[in-house]
Amino acid sequence: MSGRPQIAVTVSARSGWRIFPLVALNLWLAGGRARRWGAGRPADLEEVDGLIIGGGDDISPDLYDGQIVTSARLDPARDALERALVEAAIARGIPVLGICRGAQMINVALGGNLHQDAYGTYTASDRCWTILPKKRIAVEPGTRLAEIAGTAPMKVNALHSQAVDRLGADLVVAARDRGGMIQAVERIRDPFALGVQWHPEHLPYARRQRALFAALVAAARARRADTAQLSAVDVMAGP
Repeated sequence: MSGRPQIAVTVSARSGWRIFPLVALNLWLAGGRARRWGAGRPADLEEVDGLIIGGGDDISPDLYDGQIVTSARLDPARDALERALVEAAIARGIPVLGICRGAQMINVALGGNLHQDAYGTYTASDRCWTILPKKRIAVEPGTRLAEIAGTAPMKVNALHSQAVDRLGADLVVAARDRGGMIQAVERIRDPFALGVQWHPEHLPYARRQRALFAALVAAARARRADTAQLSAVDVMAGP
């Protein structure tokens, strides 16, 4: 099929104006086209080939029976939209990439929970708050992330206060930092579902970070081709 795969991107109502263009640039470099979605806007998964759940805003602990942290910035409408999108995307075979909050949302949507105070739990983890790649993480061998970005130690940025705790259904750990905090999760079966705790959209100059967007676009393109083939078979089969 011709044309760039269409990728839906959800972002924060507060910071989406500056984050969406970065995600869109990375997707364009990878061969895809971004479409911004948010609470209150039309969101039909039939119109896209892939999905990115972006960063920003903490996820309400109401979604996983956690404890309220008074400093958390919450957006219940966004929570509801993204949880429904992840569940529907997995059910329909649409590939998903989660960025920071997005990785956490993939986990929550699949039945997992979160550490509300990640660095309070993982006291040995390097506490960074920067868009620069200063946090060192280890990629788990044998994972899809390892296939995409390799197993060499990776330096990433960090802008999060929450982190994955108990894993959701069919998820495994794909990366940790030196303190043991989970830095990436992935689904062990199709469709493609990968969540990274960092922000690769800020690192388009890094080959391994661009590879994350390229992997999503490749999965979206493959899904589009499969869908088109099935439609053609249905037409040939007739009523």
